[in-house]
Amino acid sequence: MQDIGDIFNNRVLLVALIACLIAQILKLAIEIIKNRKLNVQVLVTTGGMPSAHSALVTALAAGVGQTVGWQSPEFAVAMVFAIIVMYDAAGVRQAAGKQARILNQMIDELFQENHEFHEDRLKELLGHTPFQVIAGSVLGITISWLARAAY
Repeated sequence: MQDIGDIFNNRVLLVALIACLIAQILKLAIEIIKNRKLNVQVLVTTGGMPSAHSALVTALAAGVGQTVGWQSPEFAVAMVFAIIVMYDAAGVRQAAGKQARILNQMIDELFQENHEFHEDRLKELLGHTPFQVIAGSVLGITISWLARAAY
């Protein structure tokens, strides 16, 4: 039986997590450049440029391909998982964010005459644009490729 501590020896997983972390740090840097203020909340929220989800899953799939082989069933599973996550980030969650934006606007217009509304606003930045997903994917693949010596 393996020790749970062995998870720290899984270099494919560590590289994927590093790719995700780098994407989140890039979001912070882009936020600082774009809005000229420090908003550390972007480190723990979804959405934004680049997609950390895409960076994570593409680095994972690329790492599996590099270590186990591009024709392996493990790579196939990792690749299908990556495609589903990226499709969800750019499709379903993006659409949900648009719906939240419209609902928030409707609530604002409905209650603008000093009527009280005590519910939280819906989170609008849920998903990613296709460009953000592609940028995250390129980042994940690049980090995995740069870390190939660690595998």
